[in-house]
Amino acid sequence: MSRLYFPISVLLAVAAVVGYRLYPLLFILGLNGRVLEPLGNTDCITVPALPACEKIVLHAPTGVLYLACSSPESRAHWTPAINRLNASGPADDDFLATYAPHTGAIVRLVIEPPLPGGLSVHGMDVVPSADDPRELFIYAVNHRRPADAPDAASKIGADSTIEVFKTSVGSAVLTHLHTVRDPAIITPNDIAGSSNGREFFFTNDHASKTSLLRHLAVLGLQAGSVGYCDVHTGCKIAIPSLQGANGIARAPNNDTIFVGSALHGGIYVLERQADNALLKTHTIATDRPLDNLSVDEEGVVWAATFPYGLTMLKHIVNATLLSPASAHAVVRNTGPGSFYGEKFRVEKVFEDNGTVARGTTSVVHDAVRRRLFLHGISAPHLTVCAL
Repeated sequence: MSRLYFPISVLLAVAAVVGYRLYPLLFILGLNGRVLEPLGNTDCITVPALPACEKIVLHAPTGVLYLACSSPESRAHWTPAINRLNASGPADDDFLATYAPHTGAIVRLVIEPPLPGGLSVHGMDVVPSADDPRELFIYAVNHRRPADAPDAASKIGADSTIEVFKTSVGSAVLTHLHTVRDPAIITPNDIAGSSNGREFFFTNDHASKTSLLRHLAVLGLQAGSVGYCDVHTGCKIAIPSLQGANGIARAPNNDTIFVGSALHGGIYVLERQADNALLKTHTIATDRPLDNLSVDEEGVVWAATFPYGLTMLKHIVNATLLSPASAHAVVRNTGPGSFYGEKFRVEKVFEDNGTVARGTTSVVHDAVRRRLFLHGISAPHLTVCAL
């Protein structure tokens, strides 16, 4: 019996830890019988000519949307964030585009010179230049397929970089400025760029590209991070150990940074330090996982959220499956609750069963024109709703 006692006790201890970690996730992932509440989904149109756009960014002065798009077929084979690493699957169809809601015009942007390693888009940011607001810097995650060993992609992961482009309002051409590849850029997911075209913060959604620990991230055994890069001086990890680090956005002051957790839910509130490290000051609780974040002209943080996290993963692999979508707005609390430490108020603004908006990973709000834009990494169309 003494020989059995230690292994059994260890197993019981492990089971207790797993149960402790997993039980809250049943609620976060919607496995507790969450009931959908249709909201804000009746006055909407769809734009099928723009499929599989993981990230959308609003250029507020013109109301034009910038999008990082692919095809649902390509996403099913090649989405490194969820370990889809079939490098021989459909490729060479990713693109960056603009959509003008007032005219319906769609423009696929031309990259000059062409990228030698191709383009496989994920997160993106669009930032007006500090010198001329009509000039724009575009920062894009590029999950390049490993050129030297494509058959080994499942073992070595993506050869991910961050690309920096320059364009101007109304232009169909992106001038390629920089390809940034650095050991700190491990599993990049999203970017918050700067107005100088040189600096950016980015999230790593995992700490490794392909290790077994990635599959145990749900237990907190592998966390993501936020990195910082200057194209002239290099990159570093600005803050480690952020569970499920995913979407990232800057507040209007440029020194407060929000990062959403696609694993345990919640938004990390980070403050930029003098050395470009980040300090976590607060966590805004949510009842479901988050993907990309955006901040509108009124300073409200918008989050693409998942009513059913596991259904979302299945949808990426099979885009024909309906994946319910929701969106939440986060505002600073000025009511009585602020005196009791409730710094932010989270409000659900949109929810749909996947018919109007499917598998949404990015939400932006045009506060002037009162429009809500929703899209997803494998979604068949862009959704535009009046608010």
